[in-house]
Order: sequence, then C-alpha cells, then structure tokens
Amino acid sequence: MLPVGALEGKVAIITGGGTGLGKSMAIEFARLGANIVIASRNQEHLEKAASEIAIHNSKVQSIQTDVRHPEQIEKMVQKTVKDFGKIDILVNNAAGNFRVPSLEMSSNAWNTVVSIVLNGTWYCSQAVARQMVTQKHGGAILNIGSTHVWSGNPGTAHSTSAKAAVLALTKTLAVEWAKHRIRVNYLAPGPIEGTGAADQLWATPELENAVLNRIPSGRMGVPKEVANLASYLVSDFADYVSGASFIIDGGGHLNKGTIS
Repeated sequence: MLPVGALEGKVAIITGGGTGLGKSMAIEFARLGANIVIASRNQEHLEKAASEIAIHNSKVQSIQTDVRHPEQIEKMVQKTVKDFGKIDILVNNAAGNFRVPSLEMSSNAWNTVVSIVLNGTWYCSQAVARQMVTQKHGGAILNIGSTHVWSGNPGTAHSTSAKAAVLALTKTLAVEWAKHRIRVNYLAPGPIEGTGAADQLWATPELENAVLNRIPSGRMGVPKEVANLASYLVSDFADYVSGASFIIDGGGHLNKGTIS
C-alpha cells in the first residue's frame, strides 16, 4: 500500500505482536523499514514471530509483557528506548475475548478482559506518550478496536464495552495530546481469518457461516488488509489524521447481510 521505506527509521511497539493481527502489522511495518518491538505474555509466540519479522532486515526486539501491569509496561518502554533510542509508533493490539452469556459472566471474566483491553491500552498509551513528549517530535498511537462497538455482539459484553471505552479514550487523547504532535486513531476490524478472535468467536462451521451471512462482501478479511490500513495510519502520510475511527469489515457492521 505504501512505498518501500515509508517507515524507514521509525521505532514501533506492537502489543499482542506475537500472533494474528499484531504479527501481521509488525511484519508489514518491518517491510516498510521500521524497527520493531513486539510485546506479549507468551515468550514462545514472541520468539517465533521475531524470527519471521527479522527476515525483512529490520531490527526486532521481543519483550515479554503483560499489559495489565504498569510496571511491566514501564520496563518495556525503558528497554525500547535503551535499544533503539526513541519510540515513534505504538499499536495497542493486545486483547482478550471469549463468548459468555452476560447473565452468566463472572466478575473475574469481566475484570480480566477489561483490564487487558481498556487498562492495558491506557497504561501503554500514557507511558509511551510521556516518552514521545520527552523526545519532542511527536508520534502515532493506533488502538485496535472492534466493530461490535457500533453493532453490539451477544456474548461479548466485557470486550465490547472495553473496546467502546477505548474509542472514547482515543478521541479524548487525540485532542489532549495534539499539542505534542501525538496522533491517536482507532482501527476496528470485522471478522478476520487466522486471528485469535476467529478461534474464540466463530470456532464452528455453523458460527462461521452465520458470520459470513452478515457480511455484504461475502467473505472475511485477511490480516494483511488490516496491516495495510494500519501502516498508513501510523505513517507520516496520515499526519493530519487524528481522533478518527476506521472500520474494515466488508460492510458487515451495517447489518445488511449478503444480497442474492
């Protein structure tokens, strides 16, 4: 989507970067010239992803991090600055989700997902923004959300509510941090193949068909399509784009379904 070298010299942190959309974005950013830091709770996922990203001749650092814990995020930021000298891009991609009827949802289930999605996004954003302010040359923060914020989704009250809060946070920080030349945007993918959401939310053929029947374009997206849009939003080509939300779902959030 962008010319080779569009992210040359940039340093990007991607949470949840060991698998799925996070890894796909990391690979695309690296292909465009960025140096990459991927963060995840799972060290095995990080090591495998780092080897795939490094193929693109970018410097890659993997840092085991649980975004629910601010002290771990501070260490991630400090190590990134120590290794690369700065931070230009943050993608808040780490998430948690699973289906459970709202009347049966435990407080632990609610708190776990909200802590990862909302609290983790806030902790990472604040820590990275402080570093960006110190650097005095701005930066880009991209929050990965969900189309369920607009359509609702039975069985995911915890994650949908947290993602809606992240959208509000995105708009608020975009306004507040504009004076520091920090841009904050929101990208909401619909059903995407080969992701953790696919495994959790449409794990059976019946559920997958039900999802497909609600998408006017008649197919699910692929991670590379999300990575293409993300790469634009964190690049200098989007320097005037902030506080915006972007849906990439083949029209599925419009709830019109396919037309025969």
